[in-house]
Amino acid sequence: MTNAITLTLVLLILGLFVLDATVLHLGLPLMAAKGTAELIEWVSFWR
Repeated sequence: MTNAITLTLVLLILGLFVLDATVLHLGLPLMAAKGTAELIEWVSFWR
């Protein structure tokens, strides 16, 4: 992955979070945190 692709993805994700905080009010950071916690739990099961 090149630096340009990485920077573009980071800016898109941050832009989505800003859009959610200002307009959408869907709670995307909380949903992302819950999904990450579930993924960690699932991966730790296979350990």
